[in-house]
Amino acid sequence: MSRLLIVSNRLPVSVKKVDGELSYERSVGGVATGLSSLETPVETFWIGWPGIAQDELTPQDEQAIDARLEQEQCAGVHLSEQAVQEYYLGFCNKTIWPLFHYFPLYCEFDQDTWQRYAEVNERFFRAVQGAYQPGDTIWIHDYQLMRLPAMIRAVFPEATIGFFLHIPFPSFELLRLLPWRHEILNGLLGADLIGFHEYDYVRHFLSSVYRISGYEHNLSRVSVGNRVVRVDAFPMGINYESFADCTRQPQVKQEIKKLKTQISPGRRLVISVDRLDYTKGITNRIEAFDQFLTQYPEYRRKVQLVVVAVPSRDDVDMYIQLREKLEGLIGRINGDHGTVDWTPISYLYRSLPFAELAALYVLADVALITPLRDGMNLVAKEFVAANCQLKDQGVLILSEMAGAANELSEAITVNPNHTEALVEALRRALDMDQAQRVRKNTLMQNRLCRYTVGQWASDFLESLTDIKTLQSELAMKRLSQAAREQLVQRYQSAHTRLFLLDYDGTLIGFFDDPENASPGEHLMEIVRTLATNPKNEVVIISGRDRHTLTQWLGQLNVSLVAEHGAFIRHKTGDWMSREALSDDWKATIRPMMELYVDRTPGSFVEEKSFSLVWHCRRCDPALAELRMHEMRDALMATTRNMELGVFEGSKIIEVKNVGINKGAAAETWLAGRNWDFVFAAGDDYTDEDMFAVLPETATSVKLGQGASKAKYQLESPDRLRDLLQELSGLADSARA
Repeated sequence: MSRLLIVSNRLPVSVKKVDGELSYERSVGGVATGLSSLETPVETFWIGWPGIAQDELTPQDEQAIDARLEQEQCAGVHLSEQAVQEYYLGFCNKTIWPLFHYFPLYCEFDQDTWQRYAEVNERFFRAVQGAYQPGDTIWIHDYQLMRLPAMIRAVFPEATIGFFLHIPFPSFELLRLLPWRHEILNGLLGADLIGFHEYDYVRHFLSSVYRISGYEHNLSRVSVGNRVVRVDAFPMGINYESFADCTRQPQVKQEIKKLKTQISPGRRLVISVDRLDYTKGITNRIEAFDQFLTQYPEYRRKVQLVVVAVPSRDDVDMYIQLREKLEGLIGRINGDHGTVDWTPISYLYRSLPFAELAALYVLADVALITPLRDGMNLVAKEFVAANCQLKDQGVLILSEMAGAANELSEAITVNPNHTEALVEALRRALDMDQAQRVRKNTLMQNRLCRYTVGQWASDFLESLTDIKTLQSELAMKRLSQAAREQLVQRYQSAHTRLFLLDYDGTLIGFFDDPENASPGEHLMEIVRTLATNPKNEVVIISGRDRHTLTQWLGQLNVSLVAEHGAFIRHKTGDWMSREALSDDWKATIRPMMELYVDRTPGSFVEEKSFSLVWHCRRCDPALAELRMHEMRDALMATTRNMELGVFEGSKIIEVKNVGINKGAAAETWLAGRNWDFVFAAGDDYTDEDMFAVLPETATSVKLGQGASKAKYQLESPDRLRDLLQELSGLADSARA
């Protein structure tokens, strides 16, 4: 049976060395904790760092750790202290973490730490390579391993690979600051499915992929070479039952009883539970609590704030400074507002065991969870779940910058940077009547109990299976090696052969400036060799104007079709117009297009004899998409009674006479003659007319993804040129 390989920076088991002896304990952290509670129908196997530097271990220690981890269905990736410093504490937490959390001023862009990041990803790859068996599903987690999917894909091209990012994904404007943005995006695109906590992150990722890597997307699917990659949102849930039933657990009951004795009767409890990190906004909310006590003195001695700050990277200078600032702030507020029998803020700098944490959730009147930026925030969900059995339920105040805010919309949501809003949210939460608290919490609890961490994992893995199925379906249409061999055999046995070839996007790729798309010597030689075979008729059917085609290809022994069929030149003749056409309509349409040129920087209008084309390949993609929709609607309304067609292609909108199309042009060569071999290739909507008129025995190929009348699909112009070069070589041998 196939397995699920879970690959993350940390294993669910952490190793320490105390007094020379190895000790093992469950890991603390969102990813390891959340994933360790998964229940899957297949065997799981973990790959990750065991949490102890290799420098501290003897060879015997490593062997002992590996043996113990194997019993736990895990494999350790051993890292030196220097690797941990440069990879995790360096690039991961001084570059990626602040950048992805919208703190660019905290970023360090260092080539050495980037190189170490790549090297450690390579170490993880070797561990995956050693564990992987055909049929296994590989699920990679979080920002420490964003190079890994592509590394695995390069060696195991058929592997099923999922990737989930547990932190926010930044907007394009931030990601472009990263010198290694191409490598990061291309690394992630090695996966079949890329998951984020919320759709905003999906949108940012797709925008960055298009603007930086040049891959277009449709319905959250990205075409990468011969693969389709799906990108989607999967909001991570919690182990709902463990928190919903916590009041029935003896240890939790005991902690509740003990905590009640420490809280004065009638005193309201506000809790703040976070890792100590600058992204969590802890100091912001404490300053807001200070202002709350100043602005509403009637709450003094009636409210107590409990701050739980879980240690995080406590050997990093920035975090040391944050702790000092936090503790100084708490001390000042307690000194300003406290009395002998009341300390406004209780501060705990440690991780709490489940029973103590659950007791806080149960007894709290308000949970103040206001990160400045957070991928999800499971603490908010845990608090809501822990209140489900209570008659007297607490109120959640949640930052709108947390991923959980979309799911927990009934919470009081605030901008964590707006101190006055935080103050008013506290007042509103403390004054909220119990019926309203229960009503709001019930809606959130119903949502959380349905979409648990188990459902989250199932949803992700099912989506991963679905995208692999889609890839298989698309692969059935791909020009396989067997189909290619049959094509070659039919070519060799044929005495009369016809090639109908589009130019832009088919024989050659797209360019921001169409004038730069002239054929290179390699392409010229392929076409020249193919066309000089007396058995072959080569026709290049293009949207280009006849003057450009003459300049670029006129010296070859090929027939040319310009402007999608408006003009035809047989290889032994002159250019001819296919029918009497008028261009009087241009006087009406050109000013409309020029208006959109003025409103869309980077766009321009190309004028042909019987068509006008608006190009926007050099424009901002989002603006170009908006303007294309606007222009198309305006042109459709204007041309309704003008015998004109409005066509939307790859970064273009074209207006031309409806009677002009590549299908009609192709019939010039197809009609009245039986060809032994017909081959047609194109890449966009204009080529579908050509595919539609081909005989059943013809071979038709579409370049790129998408629905098409073509029989086969090839990934790129490079692959088509390879095929044509192979056929042209066979043509040489046939003549010899």
